[in-house]
Amino acid sequence: MLHIYSNRKDSSYFSFSNEIQNENQTYKIFWQRSGCSRLIVDGIAYTIKENQILFLTPLNQLEVAERNSTLNQLSFNREFYCIQQHDQEVSCYGYLFFGSSEVPIVSLDSKEQESFDLLIKVILEEFENLDHIQGEMLQVLLKRFLIKCTRLARKTLTNPDINQDKLDIIRRFNVLVEMHFKQKHKVADYAELLNKSPKTISNLFGEYNDKTPLQVIQERIGLEAKRLFIHTDKTAKEVAYELGFDDAAQFSRFFSKVVGKSPTDFKKAQ
Repeated sequence: MLHIYSNRKDSSYFSFSNEIQNENQTYKIFWQRSGCSRLIVDGIAYTIKENQILFLTPLNQLEVAERNSTLNQLSFNREFYCIQQHDQEVSCYGYLFFGSSEVPIVSLDSKEQESFDLLIKVILEEFENLDHIQGEMLQVLLKRFLIKCTRLARKTLTNPDINQDKLDIIRRFNVLVEMHFKQKHKVADYAELLNKSPKTISNLFGEYNDKTPLQVIQERIGLEAKRLFIHTDKTAKEVAYELGFDDAAQFSRFFSKVVGKSPTDFKKAQ
């Protein structure tokens, strides 16, 4: 079952499916209604258990290792719903779509499952209303879905009561890393863009989770390097140059430290 909303005027796209749709340039939400499925994201295997929801950005490379028929998928592109300029917490740069090397997963209890079931039912009904406000209604319903998921995601924070302004800085840091990780490899580079000190940034991340800002940068670079090795025929020297390293030897040391294998061993394993 595939339901699609698309608008040629603004190129917006939103869909719901019981089959995995691996479209390019879409944000994807997978809800395992029962049983479990195994997805490989950027070379890492994730098992989605019953009543778990997983979130992917357009940057993530997806492969399906094992799929249960009760896996539902919501997909949308940037034109349909990316309103970070005035709705940061549930935007494409919010909790669920940081665009970092981690794949967020939230779990539903029985009460939440009923609520999400009802919301999906309303979304499916709206797909049948082919009128001039259908797109707006679907955006509202998707926003509600994301808000509910964001509330669940907040509960997984090391400090769920962390100040909203602090979380905005962390989100902005992640966005800047996504924009500049090929050129900027140091925390100080991003602290300068945020008009903060590196120490302030490090302290904020200490309140948010166990990762340091340097780990976020390095894991993002490592993720891109793995993608290039998996999906292209580029040499280590070419990948090093693309990711802003001065030479292949420097990149090889970095890759071995972050990934745990040398570029040569990683490519062989693929």
